[in-house]
Amino acid sequence: MNTQKVWFVTGASKGLGLSLVKKLLDEGYKVAATSRTIEGLTRSIEPNENFLPLEVELTDESSVKSAIDRTVEKFGEINVVVNNAGYGQLGTIEELTDKDARNNFDVNIFGLLNVMRNVLPYLRKQGQGYIMNISSIAGFLGTFPGWGIYNATKFAVAGLTEAFSAEAASLGIKATIVYPGYFRTNFLSEGSLNLAKSPIADYKEAREVERMHVEDIIGNQTGDPEKAAQAFIELANLESAPLHFFMGSDSFAMSANKIEAVQKDLKENESLSKSTDF
Repeated sequence: MNTQKVWFVTGASKGLGLSLVKKLLDEGYKVAATSRTIEGLTRSIEPNENFLPLEVELTDESSVKSAIDRTVEKFGEINVVVNNAGYGQLGTIEELTDKDARNNFDVNIFGLLNVMRNVLPYLRKQGQGYIMNISSIAGFLGTFPGWGIYNATKFAVAGLTEAFSAEAASLGIKATIVYPGYFRTNFLSEGSLNLAKSPIADYKEAREVERMHVEDIIGNQTGDPEKAAQAFIELANLESAPLHFFMGSDSFAMSANKIEAVQKDLKENESLSKSTDF
């Protein structure tokens, strides 16, 4: 296992990002990690010559560029990028404001794009690199009432990563979309999950799903963050990286159900689908 690789991890002050950074440092990797505040990183991670904590506002391209430049200045290169930063936004389409939706896209999509845009010149010059973009099972299976905007950001992560994988293959740069299921982190807690400010009672399904997440699922997630961290490292050491990686038994099962449902729709509507040709 090559512990000389330099990792750049966003959203590293909590959740899967924090577990990954701690695991990487324990195994001797060089790690640059971002958070909105330095304190968010240093209170959880001991000082280490292989650790570069970075205060970054992902929606500010100059802030992102500075962080990437500083990483290369310190470690000489960047080999693995994990775009992990993001937050959940609950609320039906009618309940959420334009600002709610745009804020979620700004962080979950445009922040990720800022990182990719500014790290790619270095990866191209190196002729190698690996970008893991963290989507969600909600970026593959969207039938969660009240999660439409969040789902849309995560479907967008998947779509842009698929295109990027084709763009960058000849450059020696690999890409994987990671679709985590439910992991026992603080993702469902305040600060990582925003609720609709003006909920509408008529949306009974959305209210029930919301209640389940904040009352029943939190604390009972099946995923182990420490094992997720090990899976990230193993992915980075594969000779051939998968484009799609479903992380967790729940994610794996839900994705299989989605594929089965799509295959059913294809089969049942094959004649009508093909009827539109000249």
